[in-house]
Amino acid sequence: MAEKARWYVVHTYSGYENKVKANLEKTIENRNLHDWITDIQVPIEEHVEIKDGKKKVTQKKKFPGYVLVKMLMTDDSWYVVRNTRGVTGFVGPGSKPVPLTEDEVTSMGIMDKHINLDIEVGETVIVVSGPLENFSAVIQEINLEKKKVKVLVNMFGRETPVELDFKQIDKMD
Repeated sequence: MAEKARWYVVHTYSGYENKVKANLEKTIENRNLHDWITDIQVPIEEHVEIKDGKKKVTQKKKFPGYVLVKMLMTDDSWYVVRNTRGVTGFVGPGSKPVPLTEDEVTSMGIMDKHINLDIEVGETVIVVSGPLENFSAVIQEINLEKKKVKVLVNMFGRETPVELDFKQIDKMD
């Protein structure tokens, strides 16, 4: 693939940002679209409030009603995102989505997650997100290009092979 994935802004129903992200992630997994849609983010920022002498930290969405999607724009990938439940459309004139510029990406604080995991095949890791959260898993294969690992998770008394993103696992201490 000669083109490079770019960041696009997707407009959602208010309050549906995380649902859209979850629905898209499920679709990517089910249809094996990892090469087309590489990252989905709902940027949040922490707000610190002091009320009655107590410090309270809350997380608020930086851009309510919007989800950021890093993808290769094709008719198929556009269709998948556009028809995800909760999505009202892409940001851009008419039906032509416009990718964010590098400056916009930087100013919005969107970072490509460069994950440096110091792991190797045979090592045991802990799953930190997703349906297998808190399970331990043994690494079978590491794919640096796709930022994925194939692991064996012990479920119901037997080893089950699962593919996970780097961001879904953590080294065990």
